[in-house]
Amino acid sequence: MNLRPLQLQNNADRRLRAGHLWIYSNEVDNQATPLKAFEPGEQVVVQDARGKALGIASVNPNTLICGRMLSRDLRYPLDRSLLVHRFKVAQSLREMCFDQPCYRLIFGDADLLPGLVVDRFYDIFVVQISSAGMERLQQEIVDALNKVFQPQAIVFRNDGKMRATEGLETYVEVVQGEVPELAPLMENGVNLLAPILTGQKTGWFYDHRENRARMQTLVKGKRVLDLFSYVGGWGAQALAAGASEVVCVDASVTALEVAAENARINEGETRFRGLQGDAFELCKALVADKERFDVVIVDPPAFIARRKDIRNGERAYARINNLAMRLLEKDGTLISASCSMHLEKSRLVDILRANSRELDRNGQIFAQGSQGSDHPIHPAIPETEYLKAYFMRVLPAG
Repeated sequence: MNLRPLQLQNNADRRLRAGHLWIYSNEVDNQATPLKAFEPGEQVVVQDARGKALGIASVNPNTLICGRMLSRDLRYPLDRSLLVHRFKVAQSLREMCFDQPCYRLIFGDADLLPGLVVDRFYDIFVVQISSAGMERLQQEIVDALNKVFQPQAIVFRNDGKMRATEGLETYVEVVQGEVPELAPLMENGVNLLAPILTGQKTGWFYDHRENRARMQTLVKGKRVLDLFSYVGGWGAQALAAGASEVVCVDASVTALEVAAENARINEGETRFRGLQGDAFELCKALVADKERFDVVIVDPPAFIARRKDIRNGERAYARINNLAMRLLEKDGTLISASCSMHLEKSRLVDILRANSRELDRNGQIFAQGSQGSDHPIHPAIPETEYLKAYFMRVLPAG
């Protein structure tokens, strides 16, 4: 593969040498190597200002993050062979951590495959591509998956928001095999189902696996409220762990139908109730009806998608956690989570503290969680650490 050079400005190589994978458009020496001369997704040899090669990257001249490092060795561009190697390395971590083949196999930058996510549901693999570089390698990705795993089916869920930024069309396609409407998976010993063709993202959120395992130890015989429940990832596992009742709240009728099915296969249908609608409004109605729960789970979508959303997003986190605390019994447990990378841990703690005091309650954080082992953190890329969860008793003042 004869790759063209992409030259950086003075000192623009420091982050890359420290392990980061991203190149910003203002770091490129446009006189030496004009960005607009490259095609979206083209692989290039990245050079520092003195012309020394740093490795191979894919480039997109139309985006702020214009380059993503793929290989530090000039002998190995990203092709089927390197994909096979990276898939095997990723698999070894997951097999070390989990006893069932249900997990996020590839977590983008953290697995040195920026722009690629692969979730595994036994022998069904769901692929999400969010960069022009990975889009060029669709067939190589399929070939590498077949080489390493021999999948029953492969699905491309290429309908994420990031694709528009990269100038890519959105689509969902089964590229191999047949896919059921609901794909089976196992998490924390619980059998579950995920709508991988029609659900959010890849159909399931594996990232809270370890937090849900902790939750299971807290809910036996308890009444549980699962806000923003989606298909019942938390709620169904609470039922499997012996919760006396679980109420799932979500805006989507179809998501709640899958949640009900996840309750049924875990012998919890008589202890399950789904409430469809806006979580904020439904919480207000439950407060007005003087409903109370032993455990309330707050796991909303990202209220802070971009840095400019921080103020409004923090207000939303404050409102929903305030309502959740109002619905707790006197010695109740709040599980409050955020997948907003731009919400700092200390700010979420401060939101929980402020709301407990506003309600004249004492908060007692007894555990905290992060993303699961199949969402590893790249030590040079803070953006790969995004998930946070706090387990807090909310006690009467005194």
